[in-house]
Amino acid sequence: MSDQGAGGGAGGVQRAWRAACTFCGAPVEFRSAASPMAVCSFCKSTLVRDGESLRRIGQSAALFDDHSPLALGARGQHQGEAFTLIGRLQLAYKDDAGEEGRWTEWHALFDNGRSGALSEDNGAYVMAFALQPSQALPLRELTQAPIGQGVIIDSRPWVLSSRVQAHTHAAEGELAIKPDFTRAFTVLELRNTAGEVLSIELDPAAEGTQARLDVGRSVQLADLRLSGIPDAKQAAEGKLQAKGIECPNCGTSLTPTLDSAQSIVCTSCKSVIDISKGLGGDLAFYRQDNTLEPLIPLGKVGTLKVGGKADNWQVVGYQERCDIPEDQHEEQTFWREYLLYNRMQGFAFLVDAEDGWSIVRPVTGVPAVKGDTLVYQGKTYRKRYTYPAKTTYVLGEFYWPVRKEQRTLNTDFAGQGNNSALRLNREQTGNEITWSAGETIEAQAVMSAFQISKQAVGAFKRDATPMSPETRKWVTQLMWILLFLFIVFLLQKCSDDCSDVRDNYGEYSTEYRQCRASQGSGSSSHGGSYGGYNSGGFHK
Repeated sequence: MSDQGAGGGAGGVQRAWRAACTFCGAPVEFRSAASPMAVCSFCKSTLVRDGESLRRIGQSAALFDDHSPLALGARGQHQGEAFTLIGRLQLAYKDDAGEEGRWTEWHALFDNGRSGALSEDNGAYVMAFALQPSQALPLRELTQAPIGQGVIIDSRPWVLSSRVQAHTHAAEGELAIKPDFTRAFTVLELRNTAGEVLSIELDPAAEGTQARLDVGRSVQLADLRLSGIPDAKQAAEGKLQAKGIECPNCGTSLTPTLDSAQSIVCTSCKSVIDISKGLGGDLAFYRQDNTLEPLIPLGKVGTLKVGGKADNWQVVGYQERCDIPEDQHEEQTFWREYLLYNRMQGFAFLVDAEDGWSIVRPVTGVPAVKGDTLVYQGKTYRKRYTYPAKTTYVLGEFYWPVRKEQRTLNTDFAGQGNNSALRLNREQTGNEITWSAGETIEAQAVMSAFQISKQAVGAFKRDATPMSPETRKWVTQLMWILLFLFIVFLLQKCSDDCSDVRDNYGEYSTEYRQCRASQGSGSSSHGGSYGGYNSGGFHK
């Protein structure tokens, strides 16, 4: 293995180690002396450093391109230190329903020799570094603890937010660790009120008694001063060469526009197609009934302020959701969610609910519990609702697997006092809890951002907009009042049919008694029917 100077300036890599691939002979370069392995860029052989030579241990699977603009060789800065992206791992997992999801971890080699991981995190990014705990880890307890439980690790409080069985799907470039492509392993994620995420990967060879820890914080790609990444035009040109598929239900030709899409909806028959395992072979899908097209069309780009910064966001996905009432007689609440994408910021959700519009993004940390309230980033929130929910209709593409009747347990929180426009949401699906934060937004601002005309809004409202909870409650009360008045009117009408006979012949006359008797026998079933309906309704 040759030892060469990189020839770069003070800001570049100063040394590199290079050897020939033992399978195809192509040059394989190591930029870090600590990297235990690399993947040949030509034949995809997985190569392990064995002293001064390379040893082939297998072949990496094909990579799924992810949605981010990141690329091998890209340069950036984090906390004043320059780094280069020299490799990436793609990991896969299965959710409770057996649907496969993925995430990518990029190996960031800093100029000072330190290695970090620039990883995807719920549609955003974190920069993480290896953590050496000073105390023994409660690994066995963590593998059995319920999601959402608080634990102490290294004398610091954390909340267990996710537990999945994962495996290494593919790799590229130079890696900081030697991955095992043959075994699945448990990945635990814990989050804290300081905005950090702690990842614990249990070593399957050690039967869960040893683990690798990484701790990170949220980062914005725009703040990393990245260079050497494809611009938007280059990315768009790359999409033109993307591999297409045929809808397995109707045969319509489809081409995913998001490289990391886990599912796509047919533009013709609206079937939801699972592409999490690739575009070849038999594609799993499910049909869904056609419904109204969304108010904001897929592909539309609008300028919205998300997290205090105005930027362009594109609608790439749309889903309709509803709560699941505990009582079958309770009315359901429906809302719509638009999945927005920005290549440098990731994903956000634009929510159209009965009480107005809001825009939210998943967050890295967790709020602090203070009695019956929550505190997040110095703001106080109070709980509004807790409810189970499900997805009823989807369009477009999503970075997580979407399936019919997908269910979650949600809790909504609203800011207090002058911060009443702020929103927090806790969403749990099986073995994962996700927190999202955002704020309400005026409907007119949304329409203006996406250039939706008043005529389109009016037509959509006529066809789709449900009554607000306050209006629905008022209408229900009015219906009961009208029903009560109608029944009173009938009773009065019945009682007044013999009033003329009583006035002419007297209340104790034979004529009046015969009139009353005739009235009772002639309308007994009719009166009983209304009596039962009225009694049952008001009892409820």
